[in-house]
Amino acid sequence: MNKTLKFRDDGTFTIVQFTDVEFIDEFDHDPDSPKLDKETRCLMEMVIREEQPDLIVFSGDVIASARTRDPIQSFRHAVAVAEDHQVLWAAVFGNHDSEGSVSRKQMHRVQLEHEYCVAKEDPPGVSGAGNYVLTVMNDQDEVAAALYFLDSGDYSPFGGYDWIRRDQINWYVSTSQILTEQNGGIPLPALAFFHIPLPEYSEAWEHHICYGHRLDGKCHTPMLNSGFFSAMVEMGDVMGTFVGHDHANDFCSTLHGIRLCYGRATKYVSYIDNERNDYFPTGARVIKLQAGAREFDTWIRQNDGSVVHEQPVHYPER
Repeated sequence: MNKTLKFRDDGTFTIVQFTDVEFIDEFDHDPDSPKLDKETRCLMEMVIREEQPDLIVFSGDVIASARTRDPIQSFRHAVAVAEDHQVLWAAVFGNHDSEGSVSRKQMHRVQLEHEYCVAKEDPPGVSGAGNYVLTVMNDQDEVAAALYFLDSGDYSPFGGYDWIRRDQINWYVSTSQILTEQNGGIPLPALAFFHIPLPEYSEAWEHHICYGHRLDGKCHTPMLNSGFFSAMVEMGDVMGTFVGHDHANDFCSTLHGIRLCYGRATKYVSYIDNERNDYFPTGARVIKLQAGAREFDTWIRQNDGSVVHEQPVHYPER
């Protein structure tokens, strides 16, 4: 089958971001798990039906691997919604994807086995699993946009959460340079997807205007700032980044020309308690690119089918 990503005849390319779906198989001890997975599946089907995406991105914590006896089967169950609807898709991994008996590299190999998956093999010598770039073609069959996918790891050896490593940043920079050269020296419009938010997400909330919620109380960012954000600023191609991880955060903010965005949690919104509707509905973030434009539109499709274009404004705390 043809797995080429291409702008539509009207010049648009639509991405749906599902995040933290955390599928669990039937062996989990929680009797509500099959019900929650079924509800999540119904939500994803509704979003696909309403948005008709050109690409689906699972932005980490595709499964809750520590709570499933068969992580591979749970992963296949989670991404089956894209396969069954014959929509091209790709995934990055979160901290919960590799807590069980299957490693991230094994999970990435499983991802690549699927018919409608457009993810790629890892570049040699780069940390993690699931680092790759996808390009989107225009109506002249020219590369018109780039989508970067990076493994943000799981847990730091110092405690807390992991960070995007130096060799991953070097891979991004060299790939960006190649694409820029091929584009006549002009950086391609690009987006980046990973799971754990960068430290700059906290900076944006505390010092800049944001649109949306930060109801987890904070951004659960890495223990170290490895410099990935500054690399993106220097390369000048990435227009926006999209993460998950914090189930009750969904804000966007612009920092040094890059829009830092959370997805909307697709399975549940908070790990503070067991109420799934304690803060706001589950849903998905939608991103629409326009061929030839260095900008994008984004909105949230909620589980009742409603669309959120304008989110509440949060002014800097400091």
